Amino acid sequence: MALGEAIEHSDVPRKAIQTVHALSLYDEPALTEDFPYFPHVNPQAPKGGSLTRTAVGGSFDSTNPFIIRGTPATGIFQIYDTLMVENPGEPFSLYGLLAQGVRLAPDRSWIEFDLRPEARFQDGEPVTAYDVVFTLELLRDKGNPFYSSYYAGVEKAVALDDHRVRFTFSDTDSRELPLIVAQLPILPRHYWESHDFTAPTLAQHPGSGPYRIAEVDPGRRIVFQRDEDYWGKHLPVNRGRYNIDRLVFDYYRDRDIAWEAFKAGLTDFRIDARAATWATGYDFPAYREGKVKRLTVPDVNPSMMQAFVFNLRKDKFSDPRVREALSLTFDFDWLNTNIFYETYQRTESFFENSQMEAQGLPSGEELALLAPFSEQIAEEHHSERVFTSPLPMARPDDMRERFRLAFSLLQEAGYRIKDGVLVNQETQQPLELEVLLYDSGLERVVQPMLRNMARLGVQTSLRIVDINQYLNRQRNFDFDMVISHFPQSNNPGNEQRDYWTSEAADSPQSRNRMGLKNPVVDALVEELIAVDSREELHQVARALDRVLRWGFYVIPHYHSGETRIAIWDKFGYPEPFPQYAMDLDAWWVDPQQDAERQRSESPTPTQP
Repeated sequence: MALGEAIEHSDVPRKAIQTVHALSLYDEPALTEDFPYFPHVNPQAPKGGSLTRTAVGGSFDSTNPFIIRGTPATGIFQIYDTLMVENPGEPFSLYGLLAQGVRLAPDRSWIEFDLRPEARFQDGEPVTAYDVVFTLELLRDKGNPFYSSYYAGVEKAVALDDHRVRFTFSDTDSRELPLIVAQLPILPRHYWESHDFTAPTLAQHPGSGPYRIAEVDPGRRIVFQRDEDYWGKHLPVNRGRYNIDRLVFDYYRDRDIAWEAFKAGLTDFRIDARAATWATGYDFPAYREGKVKRLTVPDVNPSMMQAFVFNLRKDKFSDPRVREALSLTFDFDWLNTNIFYETYQRTESFFENSQMEAQGLPSGEELALLAPFSEQIAEEHHSERVFTSPLPMARPDDMRERFRLAFSLLQEAGYRIKDGVLVNQETQQPLELEVLLYDSGLERVVQPMLRNMARLGVQTSLRIVDINQYLNRQRNFDFDMVISHFPQSNNPGNEQRDYWTSEAADSPQSRNRMGLKNPVVDALVEELIAVDSREELHQVARALDRVLRWGFYVIPHYHSGETRIAIWDKFGYPEPFPQYAMDLDAWWVDPQQDAERQRSESPTPTQP
């Protein structure tokens, strides 16, 4: 039987289970079955126009985002539908997309989806339960190793008939797992059975989503066209969304060139991550004339941890005292004053700006979670600080005091200065550190830290490579330190395995880029996935946060607490923005403003 053809006619006795239109992680879904559209959208939003955005990093060589090989094109997930979709106005509730109904076993041992008979791929073929089974098996067997971890709790998926599919779970402790499989992007079996899924491709292959691939030009751009025949355009979850006809991603090798392209009107939307540009860069004609405007959207989700990440696979970073000493050389206050225009806050927590952030001394609930590992934690951290010291950790503000503390920690770890170089007494090897980047714009953040490390006797260097070389070195674990990101939602769950666990540490494309292998962290991650209430989630996340922070596995950067957006003034968008996401899919191009912009940019006819 071919992949994805499993059929099961269940005769297992079970109570009648109600078919529902939505799922929620902890609470009841906010929208009733007869909701006409998401509350934040404009159901009369006009269709048409284009949105051109920047993709920084050189190029792409694949339209398959699900595999380890190749560099996938930006925006490619626009072509795929999932079984259910999030409401941006709720923390984690899903409503039917490909699935029109869902049944979840009371003990969470299985979930069934009823597919919409009208669902179609972009080549006209129907979406069936066999495509769903095929997709799960394909991603787990041949996709990026992330998927085998992410769907590890799924025992099997079976097609009950053409339009009913059941997932059976081996992991019934994870409340999130049923919602995770509901977000499975469905691939067409009839296409991928005859193509090599494991190889990068530039083919314009079909999905079932609102956009199809329209133009593929590696090194320059990828374009997605709104599908006029999209099967799901009248569904409540889609009304008022996917309004823009063309989504264009233009590629630029660095952020400075991309910024100049935006000012010239070659792109018309940017998320501005550079504080200096936001503070001083908007003195150009189009902005002064009101053709460009700026928006700030407050972050209501946990602020993302961006950080320098140590490669723990290397012996020189195995001692937490070395990692702590090196972390003391990052002078955020100097950066914020001299480069960032006082616009940032230092990131302390892996769950910053949320109730999951560890604060002060451990609570009784946290201590109960950590108590079974007390000896192991003390040995790993060379101290009892996880239990006895409050967070955020007290660090000297004065850099001279920081250098004294850092050097003391390095001495404790067995290092001495020899001929001006920091050397390990046992191995006689100097402490060397190379930071690997692909974006030269971050050099101004890295160099001050490297200069401070050099004052301690550390041999430092910075290497900037192209994106493909960067990805290859990262996949081969060929780095000392890289910059990585750990985005968090208000409902962290199975993805934490990919961030922190021993199983993910040796996976070439997991987000555990540091190579962390810590049984305490592994146990806390599993505890987090299995929680039954939001309060319990907060307590376990705080315990995990506390252990990670005292481990000094990363050197945290900074965050602004808001998203800064600059746009050419041709867009309409829902106001206020939905609570938990900006939902760019609900934006539209205002025909009048777009026409006025085009007229102003057209050359004036020469008089005869």
